[in-house]
Amino acid sequence: MTPPTTSLFARRRTALAVMGALVSGVGAMPAVAQDTPAKIIVGFPAGGSFDAIARLLAEKFKTEFNRPVVVENKTGAGGRIAVDALKAAPADGSVMMLGPDALSSLYPFTFKKLSYDPKKDIVPVGTVAEFAFAFAVGTDPKANTWADYVSWAKANPQKANYGIPALGAPHHFYGMVLGDAMGVPMQNVPFQGSAPIALALMGGQISSSIDVASSLVENHRAGKIKILAVTSDKRISQAPEVPTFAELGYPKVTGMGFNALYAPAGTPAAAIATWNTALVKVMGMADVKEKLNIMGFIPVGKPTQELIDRQNESIKRWEPVIKASGFTAD
Repeated sequence: MTPPTTSLFARRRTALAVMGALVSGVGAMPAVAQDTPAKIIVGFPAGGSFDAIARLLAEKFKTEFNRPVVVENKTGAGGRIAVDALKAAPADGSVMMLGPDALSSLYPFTFKKLSYDPKKDIVPVGTVAEFAFAFAVGTDPKANTWADYVSWAKANPQKANYGIPALGAPHHFYGMVLGDAMGVPMQNVPFQGSAPIALALMGGQISSSIDVASSLVENHRAGKIKILAVTSDKRISQAPEVPTFAELGYPKVTGMGFNALYAPAGTPAAAIATWNTALVKVMGMADVKEKLNIMGFIPVGKPTQELIDRQNESIKRWEPVIKASGFTAD
C-alpha cells in the first residue's frame, strides 16, 4: 500500500504540473496586461468596411484584454498578402487576422499555387460577421428593376459586364451563376477594391457590379447607383425596398459571405480560446450590433467550431461551381 505522504506528494506534483501548463498557456494569451500591443491584420485598405470592423474589434478587445490592440493594413491580392503577414507573425497569441471567407473556401480552388495552406497555416478563431452581396447598376443602362437589366443584357450581350473587387472571390462566381441563369454570360471586370467600382458605375464605364451590399448601399441611397437585388434569403434592413434574388426566381443565387478571425499556425489553444471568448462577448454588445447593422453586417460571434462548420459548408457550395467553370486565377 502506498504511504499517504507519497500519495500526497504525487498529487502535489501533479497539481504543480497542471498549474505550470496553465501558466504557460496564459503567458501566451493576449489577456495578460502588456505594454506591447496585440495586433489585428486586415487585408483591405483603411476606410473600407473590413478595416472599420477590425478597428471596432480592436477598440473593444483593448478593454477585454487590458492591453493595447492595433490594426495593421496589409492590402492587396484579395486578402492573400495579409495571410503572408500572418504566417510571418509570432504564434504567441498576440497577432490575429480579420479575413474573408474566400481565403479558406474559394482561393484553394481558384489558384493553382497559393503561398499558404488554408488547412495548416491559418487557424480558425471565430466568425465575426456575415453579409449579403448585391447586384447594382449605374448610369448606363438605366435599369430600374432586375427584369429591366435582363432585357437590356439580352439585347446588348456584348456590353453585359460586371465589376468585381477581386478575381476568384464570391462576387466573381455569383456573376457567373447569374449569367448562366439569365442566359447571357457576363464578362467580369476586376478592380482594386470597391471604391473604383462605384466610380466606374456612376461614370457608365461598366454596366453593373456585384459587391458586398454594404459597399453599395450609401450610393444607392444617394441615387447615384441602383441596387436591383441581394443574395440574402431575406431583404436587408439597409435597403428594404430591394428584392432578394430568391424572390425574383433565382434561388441558386442565395448566400451570405462572412469574415472571421484567424491565428497563425502554432498559436496555443489557450490563446485561441481567449480571443474567441472575447469575440463572442464583443459581438453580443448592443453598440457593436448597432454599428455593424448600420454598415450592413450581421454580427455572429460563436464558438470556433461554428466557423469550421461554416467554412466546410462554403467549400461544399463553391468547389463544384469553380471546378465546373474551369476558372483559374493564376
